[in-house]
Amino acid sequence: MKNASTASGTKTGRQTTVKSLTITAIFIALTYVFTAMVNIRLPIAANGGLIHLGNIPLFIGAILFGRKTGFLAGGIGMGLFDLLSGWTIWAPCTFITVGLMGFVVGLIAERHRSFRWYTLAITLACVIKIAGYFIADVIIYHSAIVALNSIPGNLIQVGVAAVIVLAVITRLEIAARKVGLLNEDAERKACIS
Repeated sequence: MKNASTASGTKTGRQTTVKSLTITAIFIALTYVFTAMVNIRLPIAANGGLIHLGNIPLFIGAILFGRKTGFLAGGIGMGLFDLLSGWTIWAPCTFITVGLMGFVVGLIAERHRSFRWYTLAITLACVIKIAGYFIADVIIYHSAIVALNSIPGNLIQVGVAAVIVLAVITRLEIAARKVGLLNEDAERKACIS
């Protein structure tokens, strides 16, 4: 009997791992696609600046599925966009900065499931984005003035994503629970360990 329960526990563990990997891969892909397919170059910064919708799936994935999904969706999804679209010099900054954004949003959402906390998490992600890209601009362009020019685009980018995500996230949580993607007790235990 002991072997049966061990085998069952292993099977459940593998299923959870496969489910987690699949969900994370989907959010990496969605973040890449939303960044690549819906973006506008801004004429205000030396690098042209870019407003895109990639933060929408990033924040949704982080809120629903936690810090690991958030980090990987942000870092890999947007980093891949940089590598494949001619923004290669930005890829390391994007991997770190946007990965950290996803991690922080996911970490807060793992511990506090409420609209108020999601708003705080996205606000912190905005601060991380502004700081990360400001530092990268200073390093790349050797100019704090040029770096200041990237702030409006980053604010618009995260602001638009925040409005959309906060408008739909409660419904998405309910839907994810109904189809078995979220089990709050199991999710919280997995996040703590």
